[in-house]
Amino acid sequence: LEELVSDLMSTPLDPSKPLWQYHLVDNYEGGSVVIIRIHHCYADGIALIQVLLSMTTTSPTEQVKQRPIRTALQKHKHKTDHDSGIFELLFHPFEAVDHAVKAGQHLLEEGMEVVRHTPDLLSYAAHGVGVVSEAAKLLIMPDDNPTRLKGKPGVIKRVAWIDPLPQADIKVVGKALGCSINDVLLSCVAGALRSYLVEKGECVDGLDIRATVPVNLRPLDQVQNLGNYFGLVFLELPIGIADPVARIYEVRKRMERLKGSYQAILALGLLGTLGFGPKIIQASAIKVLSKKATAVMTNVPGPQMPLYYAGDRIKEMMFWVPQSGSIGMGVSILSYNGFVQFGLVTDKKMVPDPTLIINRFGAEFEQVLLATMMESWGENVSS
Repeated sequence: LEELVSDLMSTPLDPSKPLWQYHLVDNYEGGSVVIIRIHHCYADGIALIQVLLSMTTTSPTEQVKQRPIRTALQKHKHKTDHDSGIFELLFHPFEAVDHAVKAGQHLLEEGMEVVRHTPDLLSYAAHGVGVVSEAAKLLIMPDDNPTRLKGKPGVIKRVAWIDPLPQADIKVVGKALGCSINDVLLSCVAGALRSYLVEKGECVDGLDIRATVPVNLRPLDQVQNLGNYFGLVFLELPIGIADPVARIYEVRKRMERLKGSYQAILALGLLGTLGFGPKIIQASAIKVLSKKATAVMTNVPGPQMPLYYAGDRIKEMMFWVPQSGSIGMGVSILSYNGFVQFGLVTDKKMVPDPTLIINRFGAEFEQVLLATMMESWGENVSS
């Protein structure tokens, strides 16, 4: 199955036909597999998940409804959830910029009336300074550190996945350490990459590598609409930290910095502008931006109840994120029915066998779990 999915990911969709495909694989481990390929031009990850969920039901006898199953992202639209993922963490800047744009429109329409509300104007000006500062950081950001994970991609892709991890166990670790589920998962990814690089003989002391993280900027009442509405942030993974608990805390600190970041908004504007430009400009911009990261990493919240497809229960779900430019690795995380699934796609020229990396994810979490238990036990003894 891995070989089949890898071959499909290495084969472009036929541009003379609709840019989607369905492949049915029978008799796989006593069941069936549906492989769905959909071009990103249709929609972003959040919307595509909705497309797929719209074809599912919550019982084997239920008829498919027109309205998609609500995901965790929608269910918590009025609730701030510390563990809801990077999408929720980075949503606030969108609202800030939206308010700033509306303030600018109001200023043009009503003239000097806004001057009477000096605190509001100063607040909007502060947002403007933040955006300019973030733009400067993005422009001067150096290329990512060179490792065997970075290079000139080829054509052939390889995919892998592992057995899902219980979400309850991850929540326990996060709560014990005062971190989010996202912090724990990202730290496990960093630890797996560290272990792989060490085994390959690379020096990882003090090493950071960047991952571009797609951030959902879609208003929550428009989740069911097609189209791409996401920005990007650059997250530095602390590969150089060996201690699993210290690494989680470092990831948390870096995620905290990104909470108020305007990178996602700037990237959305940049991508939108490039979309209207000539292809030569698009190619140059992608080349420059892709040099700043080694991987694409995305975390999509799925439904937390069992779903059925054509009357059969869906045991597991997985997706693989596409890459562009010189980025040759994609890490995908999907939660479904109380479990978290990891997927990995790599360029064969850089990582011929992605199982050598992804098989370390579970081991990294076990180390984190053990370290957390030992740390908690030590605190209990000392108290």
